[in-house]
Amino acid sequence: MTSVQEKAGLLSQTELFSSCGEEMTRQIAEFCSLVSFHRGKTVFRKGEPGNSLYIVKNGEISVIRRAENRQEQEIARYSHGDFFGEVDMLMNTDRSAEARAASDSQLLRFPGENTTLQDIIETYPRTGAQLLRLFIQTTSARIRKSNALLKENSPWVQEMRSQVYKDKLTGLYNKTFLEEELPSRLEDPGRAVSLFMVKPDNFKDINDTFGHEAGDQALVAMGEALRRHVPENVVVIRFMGNELACLYPDTDRTRALRAAEDIKKLLNALDLSDITAKRPFALCVSIGIAVFPDHARSAEELIARAHELPPIGRAQGSNIILFPEDK
Repeated sequence: MTSVQEKAGLLSQTELFSSCGEEMTRQIAEFCSLVSFHRGKTVFRKGEPGNSLYIVKNGEISVIRRAENRQEQEIARYSHGDFFGEVDMLMNTDRSAEARAASDSQLLRFPGENTTLQDIIETYPRTGAQLLRLFIQTTSARIRKSNALLKENSPWVQEMRSQVYKDKLTGLYNKTFLEEELPSRLEDPGRAVSLFMVKPDNFKDINDTFGHEAGDQALVAMGEALRRHVPENVVVIRFMGNELACLYPDTDRTRALRAAEDIKKLLNALDLSDITAKRPFALCVSIGIAVFPDHARSAEELIARAHELPPIGRAQGSNIILFPEDK
């Protein structure tokens, strides 16, 4: 059996994956499988789902199309280190040609058999996000040459973005999106950006009294209330667990405090009666706010400084808005 290390070595020698770091390459390798084909055997047929790409470890692969007179025409041949099949995978289309082993060959298949891209996204969200960007960047030239264009708004890309960047429960953006997107929002130190971390202080009471399903429904209600309330240019995120985040562009400390006070009032008054069997329940929320560039100079630091504040607010009596200097 080929080890993950050996698969990673082949990946790193391939143009498509050569820019990946060691850890990312190893994670990708976990989801690859080595497959062998004797000379003349078919790798895939025209019309089959294009759900994987292949890297040639050894041997040669011939890609064949049939002309109108049914004669076969070789349109491409791949050898060690070459990859193929990625255009169909990215476009989510059926195979447009047949691939056949021109000699005894070994291929690295990604994703491997009985594995999907969704598996790697769920296991390694950050790597899944980086893979999406890498595929688009690396294969655009190939696709354009074949008179097709992988557009940012194509259905497949939108679906992949949803899998990578959306939280399944709430439909909000997720932690991976925030970590990937935030650095580009902080490129101009002259423009203030505020990151809110919103955490209910008494969420455990919902779970303990009404059950975890009620807790999930309450989180969905909170997310929907925030999404309806904030301006269009504000991104609402499920950061982790019951903690939600709001990313406010062009927002300094003064404006951030006003916005946070409005959010606190909104969530304090949120009607959860459908979730709590009509029994009254008022959410208490603590909100931590870190402002770029006042409190942090990097995305990682901004996230860390905002994230540490809500538990402090709860410890200080709950339903509190805090900035890093208020700790």
